[in-house]
Amino acid sequence: MDEIRAESWAHLQELLFADSWHETLQRHRSDFVLRGEPSGNSNLATSLQRLGGNIAETERHLLRNFRKYAHRDVVHADEFWHWMALAKHHGLATRMLDWTYSPYVALHFATAHAIEFDRDGLVWMVNFVGTNGLLPERLRSALEEEGMNAMSADLLAEVAPTLSNFDRLGEDFVVFFEPPALDERIVNQYALFSLMPSPHARMDEWLGHHPELARRIVLPADLKWEVRDKLDQANITERVLFPGLDGLATWLKRYFSPRQPG
Repeated sequence: MDEIRAESWAHLQELLFADSWHETLQRHRSDFVLRGEPSGNSNLATSLQRLGGNIAETERHLLRNFRKYAHRDVVHADEFWHWMALAKHHGLATRMLDWTYSPYVALHFATAHAIEFDRDGLVWMVNFVGTNGLLPERLRSALEEEGMNAMSADLLAEVAPTLSNFDRLGEDFVVFFEPPALDERIVNQYALFSLMPSPHARMDEWLGHHPELARRIVLPADLKWEVRDKLDQANITERVLFPGLDGLATWLKRYFSPRQPG
């Protein structure tokens, strides 16, 4: 896949919004989703994979017990994919990865911690519309019938009501899943998840076999402070992306911390 090093703030904008023009619509509508990483060495291992051990067995226990102990009124519908989204949203280790439609939200997560400003960051960009062409027939047909580019919880439930059903749809694909609007955080982060048909599947490895669907933008360490300051001016901050007192406190602490030399 292409890897391009941003040379300036202006160059970074060009890279993030490249290929967004749709001639038929006469509008800028990007087919890419993005994920910001503070380190250029970051891979796309899931939180479940980072746990280690027998992750297939662990996954079942985690999801079953989350659903068992959570209050029933915390989901919009008592269906598996609503529970899966809720669990991910609240930090449970799952096979899903976080993505966003917003280039600036991705940049926020690449520059959220000044302690990591001494190393290059990274923004992954994946053509999620292109990935749909490699989906199993049942998933692809469901999306096409609804005129959608990403699955909703309800549509996914129609095709595969459980994770076991989902895993039997195929062996080698990535589907993007828009979670229900559980709260303002999901909405403000313009968030969606990627999902693969095995807890062991790695998206970076999958993209290595389909390099035409992805690109990586290197965010140089010496550009991070400028990016961070301009995101703050554009109101892309923890106060907005994590509504509530915790997000407010995190933003204030970071915003008023003095810049460290180097």
